[in-house]
Amino acid sequence: MGRTKDKLRRGEPVLGGWTMTGHPAVAEIMAESGLDFIGVDMEHAPTNVERFYHIALAAKGTDCDLLARLPSCDPVMAKQVLDMGAAGIIVPSVNTPAEAAQAVAMAKFPPEGFRGASLCRATGFGPRFDAYFKNHNDNVVVVVMLEHINGVRAAEAILATPGIDAAFIGPYDLSASMNLAGQLSHPDVQAAQQTILDACRRHKVPAGIHVVPVDASEVRRRIEQGFRFIACSIDTAFIREGCRQMLKAREE
Repeated sequence: MGRTKDKLRRGEPVLGGWTMTGHPAVAEIMAESGLDFIGVDMEHAPTNVERFYHIALAAKGTDCDLLARLPSCDPVMAKQVLDMGAAGIIVPSVNTPAEAAQAVAMAKFPPEGFRGASLCRATGFGPRFDAYFKNHNDNVVVVVMLEHINGVRAAEAILATPGIDAAFIGPYDLSASMNLAGQLSHPDVQAAQQTILDACRRHKVPAGIHVVPVDASEVRRRIEQGFRFIACSIDTAFIREGCRQMLKAREE
């Protein structure tokens, strides 16, 4: 079992990174930094299945879990990234209990799901098949994204779905669905986030959120607020912030 799922089960904060560049070298650096997981964005970035394969090779041997943020609730792509060694999936725009149930089922082998079995990279191309198949349903991480006001309204029913390991708020999409795009501090957006957080507590599902600024104090604030699955910024923001820090030399 990866440390992401283990920590979530113990109720501990899980701190991950997010990669938009999809470059294997960047993923390797992040994986060796001490992060619990890397969310590989395949929805809003050019990372495809083949690129994910190379990212998985780059992160091999580290303690960091790779989680694929899929473009949609797509069983075919879920199967492919899991076959390549993903520790789990992050499914965007889950707005109904039926979509939540599909997100779980497409990540798991029968009888709990309908993921197809194969002699893939995740099984060592065959030799580890028996152990992988036996333990996979218990080990795989399934994260659903509540990032639309419709998902907020259905949060109670969505979070009652068995097999969800975390519910992840997409703050920008959520604000856009409320005609408040980018206004993350707006009281209505904050209230919607709180609705999800409260529902997660009632259903004992770890709540997650993306902290976009490179700001440890904001991560600590979210932990104190009750979030346990936290994506810490984005690789592009880490690079930009590093450049800005060095360029402060012009101001001295």
